[in-house]
This record gives sequence, C-alpha cells and structure tokens, in this order.
Amino acid sequence: MPEPVQEKSTKTTCPYCGVGCGVIARVSNDGTVSVKGDPEHPANFGRLCSKGSALAETLDLEGRLLYPEIGGRRAGWEEALDLVAARFSQSIAEHGPDSVAFYVSGQLLTEDYYIANKLMKGFIGSGNIDTNSRLCMSSSVAGHRRAFGSDTVPGTYQDLELADLVVLTGSNLAWCHPVLYQRLAAAKASRPEMKVVVIDPRRTMTSDIADMHLAIAPDGDTALFNGLLTHLVTSGAIDQNYISAHTHGFAEAFAAASALELPALTKATGLTEAELRDFYRLFETTEKVVTCYSQGVNQSSAGTDKVNAILNCHLATGRIGRTGMGPFSLTGQPNAMGGREVGGLANMLAAHMDLEKPRDRDLVQRFWNAPGLATKPGLKAVDMFRAVAQGRIKALWIMATNPVVSMPDADAVETAIKACPFVVVSDILRETDTARHAHVLLPSLGWGEKDGTVTNSERRISRQRAFLKAPQEARADWWQLAEVGRRMGFGQALGHTSPAEVFAEHAALSGFENDGRRDFDISAHAAIDHDSYDALSPFQWPQPRGTAPQEKRFFAEGGFYHPDGRASFIPVEAPKANTGSDGFPFTLNTGRVRDHWHTMTRTGKSARLSSHLAEPFVEIHPRDARAIGAAHADLVAIESPCGIVVVRALVTERQAEGNLFVPMHWNDQFAAKARIDALVAPVTDPFSGQPASKNVAVRAMRFAAATYGFAVSARKPEGLDAPYWAIAKAEGGWRMELAFAGDDADWIGWSRRVFSIPHEIEPIGYTDRTSGELRLAFFDGDKLLAALFLSPQPVAVARNWAVTQLGVSHANLGKRFAVAAGRPGADKPDPGATVCSCFSVGANQITAAIRDGCHSVEAIGEKLSAGTNCGSCRAEIRGIINACLAAAAE
Repeated sequence: MPEPVQEKSTKTTCPYCGVGCGVIARVSNDGTVSVKGDPEHPANFGRLCSKGSALAETLDLEGRLLYPEIGGRRAGWEEALDLVAARFSQSIAEHGPDSVAFYVSGQLLTEDYYIANKLMKGFIGSGNIDTNSRLCMSSSVAGHRRAFGSDTVPGTYQDLELADLVVLTGSNLAWCHPVLYQRLAAAKASRPEMKVVVIDPRRTMTSDIADMHLAIAPDGDTALFNGLLTHLVTSGAIDQNYISAHTHGFAEAFAAASALELPALTKATGLTEAELRDFYRLFETTEKVVTCYSQGVNQSSAGTDKVNAILNCHLATGRIGRTGMGPFSLTGQPNAMGGREVGGLANMLAAHMDLEKPRDRDLVQRFWNAPGLATKPGLKAVDMFRAVAQGRIKALWIMATNPVVSMPDADAVETAIKACPFVVVSDILRETDTARHAHVLLPSLGWGEKDGTVTNSERRISRQRAFLKAPQEARADWWQLAEVGRRMGFGQALGHTSPAEVFAEHAALSGFENDGRRDFDISAHAAIDHDSYDALSPFQWPQPRGTAPQEKRFFAEGGFYHPDGRASFIPVEAPKANTGSDGFPFTLNTGRVRDHWHTMTRTGKSARLSSHLAEPFVEIHPRDARAIGAAHADLVAIESPCGIVVVRALVTERQAEGNLFVPMHWNDQFAAKARIDALVAPVTDPFSGQPASKNVAVRAMRFAAATYGFAVSARKPEGLDAPYWAIAKAEGGWRMELAFAGDDADWIGWSRRVFSIPHEIEPIGYTDRTSGELRLAFFDGDKLLAALFLSPQPVAVARNWAVTQLGVSHANLGKRFAVAAGRPGADKPDPGATVCSCFSVGANQITAAIRDGCHSVEAIGEKLSAGTNCGSCRAEIRGIINACLAAAAE
C-alpha cells in the first residue's frame, strides 16, 4: 500500500460512478485505510454502495506501475518525457498536428482533463483528443446541445425524491447508480403514492421498486416517447404557454412523432396497447415527472434522437427546471461531466464552448494566448482508432482507460494499437490489455494519491484529496502532460505548479467574456488560492463571480442557450426495428454488474467484490437456452461478425426471449475469452459518434467441453492453457472456473505448474471412474496451497466454502479430505453464493433465516445485516424470500 500522508481523516470523493458520493478516508496508526460515507456530502449523505465500501481493499501496490518504462525496460522520468515529446514533435513536423492524438478518460480529474485539452487543442493545434465518455454520455451531450443550445443537465438529485413519477429508461439504477437508487427507494417508501416506471428489455434489479416495468424492444425508445408526445398533444396535456414563450419547432416535432399510430407503436416498442396507454396516461396525469436516462438510451445508433424524443415531451409540458420535474441524464463515470466542462470531447472547447464556432475559438485563443488553436473538430473515439489502423495517426497517448477492452470491435482496436508507430500509456497498472502494447509506460497516481476535482451528474463539483503519498515514481497526469508540453516548447502556457493553479485558470476561463451567455460559469473561484482549494466544499455550478454557492435548476422560465434564447424541439423518427441478420438471430445487450467497475483494474483487486459474480456470464431466457441446447451453468459461445466470446450461462426469465445480456467488465487479465466489446460492431450515432452497444446481432451455441473444473489457489495461477478459464481474487488467494477439451491430462503435473506447487508436496484426493470426477488438494503443513475439482459436467462444489479453506488451518488430517471432497462437514455449513457483498452473506444463509421465520427484507437485515449498507442486494434478497415462500406454499 502507498505510504500514508498522515494519520487523519480526509474528505474526498468516490472514484466510481457519476453519483459522486462523498467519502471519508481514515489512515490508522498502522497504515491501514478505512472508508465510510460522508454524512455531510449532498450527493449521498453518508451512503456508499458495495464498490465504494470496498475502496480500501483496492489500494495495494500489487500490479502497480511504479516507474516509467521504455520498451519494457525501466527508465527515468527525464528520458521518458523527452522521448514522448520528441516523438510527438517529430510526427507533427513530418505529418502535421492531426497525426497525433490523445485518448483520455472520465477517470481523470478535471485538472488533468484541462491540461490535456489545452495542450492538444490550444498548442499542438489539433482537435484529436477524445474520451471514453464518448462511449457512454456523448448522445446526451448532443441531445442537450440540439435542444437547449448547451450541454446542460437542468435538475438536481433532489428532484428524484420530490417527483410523483420517476421514469427510469435505459438505466439499471440499482446496480449502476446504487446510492441514487437508495435515495429513490427511500423516498418511495416514505411516499407510497409515488410511482416508478422502469423501461428496460430486462427485468433488472431496479424493477424491484417499479410500479410498472415496460420490457421495451431494443432501440424502441424513440417510438415510445414519440408516441408519448402524440398522446400528450391529443389529450390536451401540453403547456401551450411554455411552448409559445420559450421554444420553437413544436409543429415539426409533433408531425414527426405522430407518424406512427398505436398498432405501429406496439410493433416498434414490443409493448402491448394496454401497456402503452397505461404509461401514457400516467405521464399525462402526473405533473411532477422526472425522466432519468442512461446508457440504455445513449449507447445506440439512434441515441441522440432518443434523448431528444425524451426532451421533447418535457418541453411540450413545461416540466423542466421546476422542483420534482425534468429530464435527467445519469452520468456513467465519476468525472465524465468534468471532462465535458473542459472540452474533453473532440468537437468541444473548454468551458462548454464549441470548437466549430468562430466566436468561441477566438475567445479561447485569446484567453490561452494560443496562436495555433485547432480550427476544426478532431476524431471521435471510433474514428480515432480507425485512423490509427489506417496509419494516419502516428503517435497516440492513452490515459487512464483500457480501449482494447472497452472499445467496439475491440480486436480491431488492439490490432491498430499494436501497429501504431508510437504508443504512450499512462496508467496505474503495469499489465492491462492496452498497456501491453505501449512503447512508453508512464506511472500515474491512483485514487487516494491524486488531488483535484470531479463533477457529478447534478453539476456538483467536489474535491478528490490525497491521503496517501505517491508510491515510488508515480506522478499526476496533469504534471505528465505539462512536462511533455514544456519539452515541446509550450512551457509558458503550461507552467502550472499545482492542481489549484489549474483549477483557478479553468474557473477564470469559464467566466471570461461570459455575461450569462454560457451555462458553465464557476468564475467565483477564479482567484482561488491553495488553502481555499484544499478546503473547497462541494458546490453546484453555475457560480459566477461575486456569487455564493446555490442549488440551481435551469429553464423553468426559459433562458436557453441558442442565440434566440429558445429551446428547439427536434423532429425525430423511430429507427426501423432490428430483426437480426442471417445467421445472427439474437440481440446482444452489454452493460455493468453491481460489484465491478469498467475493466476491473480496480474492483478486480477486491475479493469481496468478486464473490458475487466471479466469472463472465450471459443472461439467457430458458426457452432460448433450450433452443441452443444449453442448461444453467453450461458454457455458451457467442459470436458476431466481429468476434467470439465464451461465457457461463445464467438462465433466467428476467431476460426477454431473443435477447442476451453480457457484462462488459471481463478482460484478458481475468478470463480466457470474455472481452464482450470484441463482438460489438463499430456502428455509431451520426450526431454524437457514440457506439451502439445495446443492440448487437449475434448467434449463440453451447460450448462443448470434455472436462469442467473449479479450483482455489493461494498463489495467482500462471500459464492457464484451458479453452475456458476465469479467475477472481479470493480471501487468501484466487478462485477459478475452468473447462478443458480433454479429460486425460496429467492433472497433478498441470496443478504443479499452474499453481506453483513444489514437487516434494504430494496431493491427497481421489478419482471416481464411474462419475468421471477428480479431486486434488495440496497442503504444505496445515496450509492449503491449492485444490482442483474436475467433472464431466459443471462442477458441483461449495465454492464459497472452498475459498475460505485457503485462510484456515488444516492441522486435522481427517478434515483435509473434506477439502478434497469440496463439501463442508455438518459443523461448517456452506454459506452459498454471495448475495450481499457488503457483509459477505450467502444465499444459503438467507434461506436458513427464512426457514427461521425471517419473511421480509427488513427481517433478513436485522438477523444477518444483509441489505442494510448499500442496499443493492435488497431486490435479490426479496427474490429469494418470494421463491422460498412460494415453494413452501406448494
């Protein structure tokens, strides 16, 4: 673990989703770190999700990149920075500024983002800086700008609690924004008359609090909200005064929306006429409505149109900018919003200005004193990596992201990066799917070590503060960029000495010649000094010069940012339904799970977070599973024209027929073949450039294996050569799922090699020739080194119990055979699959509590603590209760 700065409590901000929760980190006398929610932070009021609660478990130095590397050898900072500057300068001199590019991340702090944008657009003179936020939020940005004239989120989190109807579309809030979900759930519990509608092809855990779940067809959102607009007009529910005073283009938008009549709407949305009427009537008759949308809306080839279809309904009813009502874009990453504020997207400038507008370019150019400011938008993410593949980009700097896993057509992206003449990667880990192809690796600071600001989904800027010293030679991202810029001859413009100075300049630019013309203005902080920056409390923008912090909603009385001050209704047409293509009959939907984050470089370090879902999986409807010959826990191969993955079958009626869901987190560090974005074609929205990750034509088939395996090991396995493997951190070691093409290997020799077992240690175990099962366990004295369980079918082993055996003494020789058998004795009940990660409570423990009379989620919480921290598992607990009680009633 990095060395603690000092023994005290530090208020900082969680580095995960866009909720932006406040965290209090405490470093104890022995150097260990603990975290808890900050009860004074207005985003979470002390709540944390399972990922936030486990932050202290991810701070070790295992796998960290601790010094610069050039070509795989250790180098000093001077040599590495000189090389980066020289190669970028050489490329610019020989091929022009558009021959270089930065690909950055919503994991960066605003100060890092600002310097990256200033260096590339202001002084290199190219727009070729884009961000992985392009993959999650750019359709919201484009929709906001088309409608409002600015990338403005009008409302606040409090609106979700004060609304009478909350519509969640394309948002699995319970798993992707858990603390916000808990705020909504608490509000609904206190006001049962509040209604919640969940619009999602899957019945996700968010549906646990839904009064209505609409299992919409993939990409049916535009048709659904066009139908809603038509209904609002025909039922007389629009606000004609608001439309007349503050908008234009209503007639054209209504004409486009009304093109589909009710029968056509049912086909486009996959919903019944009754479902449509019920939803439309509920929206019509409820004034205080908030519509939340996230990746399920944005990650589409029609994502921007979907956003505008939603905004049209709120503009038409005047339900915007007032308490408890409005459209609300839920940001995916911790600082995607901050990146948008400083121009992190290829088509934007800092302070919400537009690279395509001469007036904005002139303003920024004068403020930065940048004679070579870019004059046109750069390449968006998909086009950027296409340009790398074509050889048009000669030098590429990737910061705090892992595009070989997260980009669509990920295999092609990897091939492009491998062929690029010069690749720099700034990261905290030495081994990622992307870092392995870098010519230069630069060690960055991680959470707990870096200092700066982030902006959450409700426009609230909070400090991330360092409470750990930088480990060895790791340095801040903004510093790396400024040092390279200085070596390229731009030192006067990049002479910042601290993140406070960067933030002050960012704030000053936001107010420069603003006068209310732009939405983003934090010029009240333009003269901030180091002490005030250190003490900065969370505040919501805008905060112009001379004003105090305030809670701000936009557009209740108009005041939009188009030149005429009006909002624009955008006519949108529903896309044609995807009926699949020949040979690819299923629709693949990708997304997140509860306890993991992005490509697992952080959460993969936590045994607790890996215990809930320890391997990649596909949610598949029972009838679809039968059709491809797969049973629960079988392996399934999923293929598209771009690639193939192999994952575990999770057979569930939560999934709609014809649709598959696979999470996006697993990568080559944790699984044999599970980079799901290798299947996603590089199809993008024409306005935002955002890839379509929710509607991918694929085929699926059972993956035949001769032998299945499960293993636990005290040491990380090395050289896994199985057709299928997935590893996860466990308490005291590692756990892994395996599948092999044959059944006649030298399993003892294989185990010695993979688990690093000394040759003098002999295993105990057995082979059952009738069942084909094999069990091996290796002990060094009373310590379990590894255990391997093999079977012709998916292995039936008490997995969580087996994992715990790595950390206990096995002095009793007789009980060692229980380990080899994979089943605990009567005195050691198997907790079952983990349901509550916060308190490590398993399904069998919950079932036992139900038998003892705990028939509610609250009763389970009182007995086992499950569901009483972040609450993300409450829906799963409720499902177990309902299943047990239903079975008992039969």
